[in-house]
Amino acid sequence: MTNHWVDIKNADVILIMGGNAAEAHPCGFKWVTEAKEHNNAHFMVVDPRFNRSASVADFYAPIRSGSDIVFLGAVINYLLTNNKIHHEYVRNYTDFTYIVKEDFAFDEGIFAGYDPEKRSYDKSSWDYELDADGYVTVDPTLEHPRCVYQWLKRHYAGYTPEKVESICGTPKAKFLHVCEQLASTAESGRVATILYALGWTQHTTGAQILRTGAMIQLLLGNIGVAGGGMNALRGHSNIQGLTDLGILSASLPGYLSLPNEGEQEYEKYIAARTPKPMRPGQMNYWSNTPKFHVSLMKAWYGPAATAENNWAFNYLPKLDRQYDMLQIFDMMNQGKVNGYIAQGFNPLAALANSNNVRKGLSKLKFLVIMDPLVTETSEFWKNHGEFNDVDSAAIQTEVFRLPTTCFAEEDGAVVSSSRVLQWHWKAAEPPGEAKTDVAIMSALHLRLKAAYAKDGGKFPDPIANLYWPYAQAAHPSSEEIAKEYNGRALVDLFDPKDPTKLLRKAGEQLSSFGELRDDGSTLSGCWIWTGSWTTSGNQMARRDNSDPTGIGNTLNWAWAWPANRRVLYNRASCDLQGKAFNPNRKLIEWNGKAWGGADVPDIAVTMDPATVGPFIMNPEGVARFFARKGMNEGPFPTHYEAFDNPLGYNPMYPKNKLAVINPAARILESTKGTDGTAAEYPHVGTTYRLTEHFHYWTKHVQLNNIIQPEQFVEIGEALAQELGIATGQQVKVSSKRGFVKAAAVVTKRLKAMQIEGKTVHHVGIPIHWGFASTGRKGHMANNLTASIGDGNSNTPESKTFLVKVEKA
Repeated sequence: MTNHWVDIKNADVILIMGGNAAEAHPCGFKWVTEAKEHNNAHFMVVDPRFNRSASVADFYAPIRSGSDIVFLGAVINYLLTNNKIHHEYVRNYTDFTYIVKEDFAFDEGIFAGYDPEKRSYDKSSWDYELDADGYVTVDPTLEHPRCVYQWLKRHYAGYTPEKVESICGTPKAKFLHVCEQLASTAESGRVATILYALGWTQHTTGAQILRTGAMIQLLLGNIGVAGGGMNALRGHSNIQGLTDLGILSASLPGYLSLPNEGEQEYEKYIAARTPKPMRPGQMNYWSNTPKFHVSLMKAWYGPAATAENNWAFNYLPKLDRQYDMLQIFDMMNQGKVNGYIAQGFNPLAALANSNNVRKGLSKLKFLVIMDPLVTETSEFWKNHGEFNDVDSAAIQTEVFRLPTTCFAEEDGAVVSSSRVLQWHWKAAEPPGEAKTDVAIMSALHLRLKAAYAKDGGKFPDPIANLYWPYAQAAHPSSEEIAKEYNGRALVDLFDPKDPTKLLRKAGEQLSSFGELRDDGSTLSGCWIWTGSWTTSGNQMARRDNSDPTGIGNTLNWAWAWPANRRVLYNRASCDLQGKAFNPNRKLIEWNGKAWGGADVPDIAVTMDPATVGPFIMNPEGVARFFARKGMNEGPFPTHYEAFDNPLGYNPMYPKNKLAVINPAARILESTKGTDGTAAEYPHVGTTYRLTEHFHYWTKHVQLNNIIQPEQFVEIGEALAQELGIATGQQVKVSSKRGFVKAAAVVTKRLKAMQIEGKTVHHVGIPIHWGFASTGRKGHMANNLTASIGDGNSNTPESKTFLVKVEKA
């Protein structure tokens, strides 16, 4: 989230697209109703299904699943064509004026540099033109044919209301209503917010869908302002914390990244992640990467990380390939993985193509499950009839179940969608043999360390030298770990500008990431969390909900990263002189000497407003419409069809077969040939969640099983009539990968769509059922989905796939 839950109340226009907050985030949805009640906000929902959010919205528009970029790209075209943009904002705070390299090109869905054999791009032309000093060349008149503004207009010129009606199935009048409402916020007195969730991310173009939404918000001047932003609704209380800590295979804490195989030299690795300013005098916060990285390595390896060994750089794995979930399970199926630890994760139910996952698990030597409850993954080797039809005797995988605690059985912090770290206290003792994850991982580490000490091994240093300075080695306390994430001084720290001024004594907690050093004198396990536990104590445990300005920023309630800032890029809420664009919803403002207001300024408190651009995480200092080399399928979001394509071609670029699906989508060799065709599977399936269940957990809870007891699939009245199906009848829904059987719910919520002159029906499939349940067993929804991923995040495409519905 650029903003936060409470801030939604400040919006004049709310668009939920790629999510269903009323159903999946009912507590947070309160702030949508607050905006409607107190701010007369206009609330719109765009979704394939008339869902719970739509039922309380002011306006609903249908859309074919997987066609979001056509819809959003046409909104961009509408805003540009009708001059409904925030001119002062886009000229000064985006790359509108920047000139793109001469050899950059785009033709029929494909950008310059594409290699069809490798299914990847040479991105050398995807950049700005630089002058002799290495700075970006600009055209303030916006007339240069290669400036980003002109490129943007050309790229989206073909994304029209007529294309939206034909490709998305959204009636033209409904589409234009959404455009008009969003366009009304291009003036400084009004603002729109966009709320999204997995309905956008779980596509082969998911990351680019999000970018398109962000580009709309930039055109309108809605990033960095109260009531605006791009707001990801995370589906679990701590998924944001997982992301922050870099649990993904190529990540390090605080959005740092692991080196690749070609990066064997520390200096080159750091240089590649420490960009230089692209405009004169611009501040670029990633220029501090060496401080973040060295402080992280000191947290991990303590005295073993020294300047002489490049801060233990050789201890970090160098990735020869991406090790995302699709890759790991593909390797399992090839017999190349011996063991797997599933910690708080149920891949058999959560990952795409469960049949493929099951085969991979069956080829392991051992599987370790860390979870409070029985899961489908822990029971994958048991025969549950057609729900899990396996030959148990043929599966030789040894399964170890290590029961863990639930959140209420331990102290600690969770990080909400709003980036707020909130401390919670232990409420109960765990049952039976359950232990905390910390205790289990500590025991594993100490045993490994002892085994290496006793028997030696090839390069044991990363385990043998792991820094473990905790009072109770077998169970470090949550407080110790939290303090380590925050960071502390390892020696007395003096002001670099005044060597006589002592800033921090050795051993003291740091107050902000501005105190981190790259000389090994500071330690921090996650630089963006520095400030969460200072010399003043546990900031995450604060519970003062006072809101003196009434804008919704409760700065003394818990703590938000970064620096307790509640709205990212809030410098962009003011003009070049530092005056708020909207004085009625003022986040910060310059008083001539300093910045102040209802939020922590996203700029140095005494820095003159004319000095730097507001988007300080980019070396340009401005936000990007042109993503440069940051995305794998192109600098501008472009429509591509799903892996399971109901049309068989890309209607935006029908002449080019290379542009049918995302040309850089994550397609492994084993995935090829597993796509369904509309001839075999004529209906479009999509997955979603229900309020009454939480993921795959609550089928163990009697009350949840009572209020939502039986697996169902949702089909529209037109499809039901065509197939002769009535509500309550058992149906079979099949894809190229597998099938589910469930009760049919015939509904008005799904309407037949006319797509390119063809009737397309959607089928809604809730995800919550499986065979590990104390209630009625069900089929896993991911029996149907394909092992194909987004071109950037590798997230599987679980929101769009082809199925066939028939009576069971």
